[in-house]
Amino acid sequence: MQRDEQAYHYGVIRRAIEVIDADGGDLSLEELAARMGMSAAHFQRVFSSWAGVSPKRYQQYLRLGHAKALLHEDLPLLETAHAVGLSGSGRLHDLFVRWEAMSPGDYARRGAGLTVRWGWFDSPFGQALAMGTEKGLCGLAFAAEVGPEAAWEDMRARWPKAEFVEDPDALRPRVEAAFAQKGETALHLIGAPLQIKVWEALLQIPEGQATTYGDIAQAIDNPRAVRAVGTAVGKNPLSWLIPCHRVLRKGGGMGGYHWGVPVKRAMLAFEAARTETDPKAVA
Repeated sequence: MQRDEQAYHYGVIRRAIEVIDADGGDLSLEELAARMGMSAAHFQRVFSSWAGVSPKRYQQYLRLGHAKALLHEDLPLLETAHAVGLSGSGRLHDLFVRWEAMSPGDYARRGAGLTVRWGWFDSPFGQALAMGTEKGLCGLAFAAEVGPEAAWEDMRARWPKAEFVEDPDALRPRVEAAFAQKGETALHLIGAPLQIKVWEALLQIPEGQATTYGDIAQAIDNPRAVRAVGTAVGKNPLSWLIPCHRVLRKGGGMGGYHWGVPVKRAMLAFEAARTETDPKAVA
């Protein structure tokens, strides 16, 4: 899929989610296309290009029952996540990710002396704001629900004393590797120590599976810190790459999502479809 098509395709999927939610039942290809004001053939092409499965199958991924099923999967990697130090390596999709954590002292300086390059990119989930240092990507935000200005201000405020330089070309290879889900990219985790532990635990959740805030707290050997874990998940600066969208409420509910619940649902369904159509995509 060409990058200039991705924002359009996500817009179609976003509208489809709204229609599916409003209907509350299974819609055929023809019914769904008609409700969206598109021909069945055109809608099928766009939908298949983005999701890789039929609209009927995709509707199953959007239901609460699917979210609950994700929580029933075995997560052996989470059981050992607490053994991961403040730097390490992991595998996410077919994308090999290397990450390095900023020291607590550097974080306390709120980005002073740090140069952060940034740029806007098309993504499978709409317009994305990417940020990075010389060590790797440090920020990835999605503007489809919150808007570009709010996404920029949110990310900019995380490291208020850093120098921000617009330079999409410097970030492009890493961003393209991230969204193509192949190759290798580097991440620079900039956060408080507890946040980094939580984010590293998130990196252990395989694609096509999910966990809860309580399970994350257990994984970092701090079972009473469920609320703090929830805050750290919400502060994740590298959405999609650090898969906070895979964290659900204990009962299987979606919970919140910093960049909008429709984006979270689209990400989970996108991954479920990808796992179904390509077993090698499972991390």
